[in-house]
Amino acid sequence: MTLTPTTIDPFISDNFVLESEPARALYFDYVRDLPIVDYHNHLPPNEIADNKRYANLTEIWLKGDHYKWRAMRANGVPEELITGNRDDWDKFLAWAKTVPYTMRNPLQHWTQMELKHPFGIDDLLTGQNARYVYDACNEQLHTRLTARTLMDVHNVQVVCTTDDPTDDLRYHSQYAAEGQALKMFPTFRPDTLLPANTEAWRQQVARLTDVSGIAVTDLDSLLAALTSRIDAFHALGCLASDHGLERMPLVSERTSALETACKQLLTGQTAPDSDTIDLLQGYVLLELCREYAKRGWVQQFHLGALRNVSTRLFNSLGVNVGGDSMGDWSQTQRLAQFLNMLDRDGQLTKTVLYNLNPADNETFATMIGNFQDGTTPGKIQWGSGWWFLDQKDGMEKQLNTLSNMGLISRFIGMVTDSRSFLSFSRHDYFRRILCNLIGQDIQRGLLPNDLPWLGQMAANISYHNTVDYFGWTIQ
Repeated sequence: MTLTPTTIDPFISDNFVLESEPARALYFDYVRDLPIVDYHNHLPPNEIADNKRYANLTEIWLKGDHYKWRAMRANGVPEELITGNRDDWDKFLAWAKTVPYTMRNPLQHWTQMELKHPFGIDDLLTGQNARYVYDACNEQLHTRLTARTLMDVHNVQVVCTTDDPTDDLRYHSQYAAEGQALKMFPTFRPDTLLPANTEAWRQQVARLTDVSGIAVTDLDSLLAALTSRIDAFHALGCLASDHGLERMPLVSERTSALETACKQLLTGQTAPDSDTIDLLQGYVLLELCREYAKRGWVQQFHLGALRNVSTRLFNSLGVNVGGDSMGDWSQTQRLAQFLNMLDRDGQLTKTVLYNLNPADNETFATMIGNFQDGTTPGKIQWGSGWWFLDQKDGMEKQLNTLSNMGLISRFIGMVTDSRSFLSFSRHDYFRRILCNLIGQDIQRGLLPNDLPWLGQMAANISYHNTVDYFGWTIQ
């Protein structure tokens, strides 16, 4: 049976998610009009630098969106209509027919929010109205909406892309030379260069040699080449690194065994055992973190993703296609050891920790309290709900747990973690959820009915804390 939802009033109303008068007052008077600083995303820098114009709604909305791909597969849509060679209209129609089945999935909220802003479409997307929605959005994409204007209409001030150390950063340089008010900064993501017994790693090292001009032949030259790229990123305004790991590596001081292991991996000789490689990765990562601390960077750790679970999808489509899940590794001990080694030596910079498995919520919320040192408010942060947790329930649990075990007032808010220029509505979603939680506590008598105080706190969490934390100078 085909589902065809109908509605009289707009589903995404002005009061969407705001269930009380205090919540609405906090949102409309203190939060709604704040700019967006998106300090972690996967936006393509070339599309910002070139101010890309998109051919149609499928290109900007469905290509690369593995959230939607997973939902379509679950709804029985064949792969040719998801990532295959079918016409863009056919792919969009397949998505439109899937949307009614996303009831109570965050995709339903995101879909309708993204149609409402920036396209001004209130209709609930279905297969029946797909042609109208597609044509109406395409007309705006062909006339007024480009990569940059999409950010302008969402009042975006800063975007931090995620970039490999071997990237030559040409698009960041090109964009920076224009002196635009909207700032785009790179983020240093060295995952592919942590030592590994793979040909892919050795190829990455060769690229690192090319871009840095430093021949990588041993552990010292590997670290020197990576440090040179840190300097290149820093010169373009980079103030953050990011790392996507299953869990933190083992940590060790430098030893001759690690030096030997690095040479073995570089030459493809008989490989060291897995524990030694783990220790080598930990040592390299510690050295990178020490470099971050010298420059006052923010380091981010996204932990707990079990990637490329489906070999069928990986072999046919590659990575980041919707074949990943939450992992269930023990995170606590290794994370504590890693942070403690840096903290012990006075080399722990500002740090944001993200967990993917909600079973780790309390672990991460309490871990950050161990390493606050009184130098910076909220120096060690538990990051916003990430990936499978960046929906209403996940964000509410994160906010509630952080409130119980830390200082929610020092939280640095939301990120999109997205490849789409339509995802900035997630910031509005987060702000509504935040105001609603505070409004509920006011109504229950758990917080005083002091809107100026609480409104400033909501504004700080939504915007000001982030700007202060990263230290950007924003006009």
